[in-house]
This record gives sequence, C-alpha cells and structure tokens, in this order.
Amino acid sequence: MEKVLIIGANGTTGKIISEMLAHSKKYQAIAMIRKVEQSEFFDKLGIKTCIGDLEQDFSNCFNSIDKVIFAAGSGSKTGPDKTTSVDQEGAKRAVNYAEKNKLKKFVMLSSIGTYQPEKAGDLEHYIRAKKEADDYLRKSELNYSIVQPGGLTNKKASGRVKTAKQLSDYGSISRADVAHILIECLTDNAADKKSFEVIEGNEAIEDAVSNI
Repeated sequence: MEKVLIIGANGTTGKIISEMLAHSKKYQAIAMIRKVEQSEFFDKLGIKTCIGDLEQDFSNCFNSIDKVIFAAGSGSKTGPDKTTSVDQEGAKRAVNYAEKNKLKKFVMLSSIGTYQPEKAGDLEHYIRAKKEADDYLRKSELNYSIVQPGGLTNKKASGRVKTAKQLSDYGSISRADVAHILIECLTDNAADKKSFEVIEGNEAIEDAVSNI
C-alpha cells in the first residue's frame, strides 16, 4: 500500500479525506496534526499521526511517504499574515520536502479563481496566496494535480461534478465531493500535471478526473 500524508488532516475537509482513506485498500493514510491532543479522531479510525506545524520545519512527516494531499488552510478567522504563512509558505515548504523525498505525486487543494485573483474582492489576498503556492508546485519537478473548487459546502456528496481548466461560473461543491476528487487524483496517470476548477455538476467524479 502507498503511504499518503494528509496535510491539514484536522480540518473539516481533511477529516473527510481521512475517513475515506481509512477504508482504502490502496492507500495507508498518515495524518499530519499540530497537537498530540488532536490524535483521538485519527486513533479511532486506525490512522497513524505525525506532529507537524506548517509554520515551522515539518520535514519529519515526509519520512517513508509515497504521495501527499495538501488540504490545509489558515481558515476564515485569521488575518492576511497567517494566510501567507500557512496557505502560501507552508504549501511551498511541503513542495520542497516532497521534492527532496522524491514523492510520486503531490495533490494540492487550491481554490477557484486563481487565474484572476484581482476579481476575488475581499478574498483577493487569500486567492493570491493560493496562486503563489500553485505556481510554485507547477515549477517543481513533482508530478501533481491541483484541484481548484468553488465555494465549499457541508452538503452530502453527490458524486457528480463539472470541471474545466477555467470555469465560466464560480458555483459551489460539497467538501465530501472535493475529498473524493482529491483521492481520485492520487491515482497514477490521473490528472497528472494538471490544474482544474470544479463545482457540482452532472459528470461522475471518476469520469471527470480521468477525462481531465
């Protein structure tokens, strides 16, 4: 089984990814968490944890890892400095560690709208930070998939989406469907070295990812 590091595992989307991978026959998840007390959720799932802070050196979490899903975010309650530190610089550190350890694939959870951050209004700083991280990954030597979802909701998974390099409308998508897409992108030859925006739609997730 391939070992997959989940960065941002304790976040809402990260926990959904962890729950899905806990039952996987292809992947063994390792959850990166900031504090030991966050491990209880993952212990119950039978998932090993690694202590790491995106604002510091967390290279230890990359030992014996095959692939990574970066699903971390500073959250809506933090200021621009934290967004830069976590969403941008933390992601760039993760890319560096992944390169050094020659990981097979880096799956990045980004955001819709990075092609035109100046149109993001109050979210412009956040979108620019995501764009900076995306561009850094694109310039690396890693194989990658960059998933850029619309507004995240807590609705039940529909399993059906709409994707494009750049969508004409922003739309929304459930966190559960995003988690599913990120896991699909772990597959070898699935959306390799591709970036795509995604919202809820009519195409099955497996088909959408394989057609990108």
